Amino acid sequence: GLGAELFAPLSLVLDDLGIYYDPSGQSRLDKWITARSALSDAQMLRARALHHALVTGEITKYNLGGAVPDLPSGHRILVPGQVEDDASILLGASAPIRTNLSLLQTVREANPKAVLVYKPHPDVVAGLRDGHVRQADLARLDAICVTNADPAALIPQMQEIWTMTSLMGFEALLRGIPVTCLGRPFYAGWGLTRDQGGAIPHRTAKVSLEGMIHAALIDYPRYFDFKTGYACPVEVAVERLATGEIPRTRLAHRSLAKLQGYFAGYANLWRR
Repeated sequence: GLGAELFAPLSLVLDDLGIYYDPSGQSRLDKWITARSALSDAQMLRARALHHALVTGEITKYNLGGAVPDLPSGHRILVPGQVEDDASILLGASAPIRTNLSLLQTVREANPKAVLVYKPHPDVVAGLRDGHVRQADLARLDAICVTNADPAALIPQMQEIWTMTSLMGFEALLRGIPVTCLGRPFYAGWGLTRDQGGAIPHRTAKVSLEGMIHAALIDYPRYFDFKTGYACPVEVAVERLATGEIPRTRLAHRSLAKLQGYFAGYANLWRR
């Protein structure tokens, strides 16, 4: 579920150096990724098992279901929309591509004959955050909008993904889809992506996908098991998501989320 709708997360990160979505300085995640440029046999096996569980369990960031519509044949490029006032955009996007519309325009200019599939961010669709693209602009760019499609089912139907800093780029890497980054997300600059968002000087190591998985999903976050009330390893969190053993939000939370959505237009008052 959406954090903006007050679904509690299964993981948090604490970073004593920086933070993963700010590429201007080295974060603890950068340190972990560099350290995982070489893996022991046990680490490789664990990363591969986690990779398999995520893909076969169809686990993604928000785990929101939704059917994928019939898409035209051709070279399909997925363009994931983002929340435009999100910290990852403010800190990790590269000028002049800092909005969903500028992202779509750039992808279309570089790929005039491709089938562009635009997936707006769920928080934007819910009316909780900024980043709406007008239907007239989508039509002008000949982009297909898929609002509620499940990313786990949508991504494998693509030949490429172009993104600013979306985590869907990382999810595409897990599913073997080439990724072009026009910003500087945590997974860019390590040899796994086609990077057009500028150099990141402190990212010099070349890592395997298993090394990235181990650093980003095993080493860096801390996970919480709602079933036992205790901390847990990532594998338990994935199992809970795969089996649906996650508590639903309470009525008070849903009501508060709706109230937050009502005041979303005044978000600058509390996001300073």
